[in-house]
Amino acid sequence: MRRMKRVKNSVSILMALLVWMISTPTGSVFAVMVGTGAIVSSPDTAGARDQLRSFLDRQDVQSALTARGIDPAEAKARVDSLSDAEVMQIAEKIDGLPAGGDFWGTFFFVVIVVFLTLLVLEILGYTDLI
Repeated sequence: MRRMKRVKNSVSILMALLVWMISTPTGSVFAVMVGTGAIVSSPDTAGARDQLRSFLDRQDVQSALTARGIDPAEAKARVDSLSDAEVMQIAEKIDGLPAGGDFWGTFFFVVIVVFLTLLVLEILGYTDLI
C-alpha cells in the first residue's frame, strides 16, 4: 500500500511538472512578408556569380579559353545564364581545386614510392642491387 502511494506521488509530481512546463508562455513569433527578390538573389549566389566572373576576367583563363576555341565573352554570357544552383556548384568546385602544382610534394612522393618498391623487391630477392 505504501509503495503504491509513493508511486502515485512521484507520478503526480511528474505530471504536474509536465503540465506546468507545457503551459508556460513562450516567446512571440513575428511573421513578416518576404519579397521574391530577397529569396531569389541570395548574397551567397551573388558572391559566387561575382567569383566566376572575376575568374573569367583573369588573363590566363582567357588565354586558355581562346586556345580551346571558346570566346571569353561567350563564356561570360553563359555564366550569366546559369541557374543559382549551377553557379554555386561550379564555385564550390573552383574553390576545391588546387591553386598550383605541388612539385616538391609530388617529387618526394614518387621518390618514396620508388624507394619502397625497390626495397621490397630487394628483400624478396627479385633484384640484386647490393
